[in-house]
Amino acid sequence: MSKIIHIAFFLLLSLCSFSQNTSVRIGLLKYNGGGDWYANPGSLPNLIEFCNQNNIATIYKDPNTVEVGSSDLFSYPFVHLTGHGNIVLNNQEVANLRKYLEGGGFLHVDDNYGLNAYFRREIKKVFPNEDLVELPFSHPIYHQVYEFPTGLPKIHEHDAKAPQGFGIFHKGRLVCFYTFETDLGDGWEDPSVHNDTEINHQNALKMGANIISYSFSN
Repeated sequence: MSKIIHIAFFLLLSLCSFSQNTSVRIGLLKYNGGGDWYANPGSLPNLIEFCNQNNIATIYKDPNTVEVGSSDLFSYPFVHLTGHGNIVLNNQEVANLRKYLEGGGFLHVDDNYGLNAYFRREIKKVFPNEDLVELPFSHPIYHQVYEFPTGLPKIHEHDAKAPQGFGIFHKGRLVCFYTFETDLGDGWEDPSVHNDTEINHQNALKMGANIISYSFSN
């Protein structure tokens, strides 16, 4: 059964690889450990709407929630993880997430403040021989559709640090992109939710669109 699921996943990815004629679903990753994986409920719907309106991709308007250890994970070419607190992955979830990423899936992780230490601990279980590496400003993800010549935009202040984008690579392919000290997800929400300026809201959406576009085309 796992082989059938894996083959189906490859077929899905081949059909939806940045095709504007094919609607795909993206997923919100649900994890255990107590962290609020459900934070920013309006962020992904707003990002999807932005991508659809600007011809970045054709995505079903409602993201689906998917658990880390579920076979349903392989139905989504792109999954998003966020929150403020703890993440705990058991052995089965670690193996499932690794198979998903090695098989062509893409994980975007956005630190909503307080996630950093927990995410770094758990992703090391998934890829014990790989390190999160900071992407240079020249990386295509910062230039995919919209130009961000100095890397990630700063949406919210956390610890007065510059925003950073980190990646995990498997066989030369970026499989996980981790956005730190920026809070893109808050910026994707309606501006009134976090009192964001319209400029920050648009910058967050544009960077999110770059991530979506990059993940669909690589």
